[in-house]
Amino acid sequence: MTTAGDIMHRGAQWIPAHETLDRAAQLMRELNVGALPISDENERLCGILTDRDIVVGCVAMGHDPARITAGEMAKGTPRWIDANADVGEVLREMREYQIRRLPVIQDKRLVGMISEADLARHLADDQIASWAESVYSTTTR
Repeated sequence: MTTAGDIMHRGAQWIPAHETLDRAAQLMRELNVGALPISDENERLCGILTDRDIVVGCVAMGHDPARITAGEMAKGTPRWIDANADVGEVLREMREYQIRRLPVIQDKRLVGMISEADLARHLADDQIASWAESVYSTTTR
């Protein structure tokens, strides 16, 4: 059985909720990623911040990224998957919530992220095609 831990990208890092968006952008550049999980003061997942969130939700709105925190950008209930979850569960979670990045948690700690690139590297073509169709579908369920 292939698990989330088998296909995830290791080395994911949190951005603390109190950190500013300019610091988040710097960390994204350093890590060469487009998204960071946001952690609360107890290092628990409280959101995900994307490069698009910074550009569209802050800069394009005329706000200063040095004054807006990652926590202020966190919206909704963040989704995650346990490192021991089967790949089928990963795909269901990403399909159901139409998400493209999924933090992987083990023992209440961030251990990795699963992105579209990770899926493409580890899954069969028919699995990728089915997943992509469901996530990028324009129809509302």
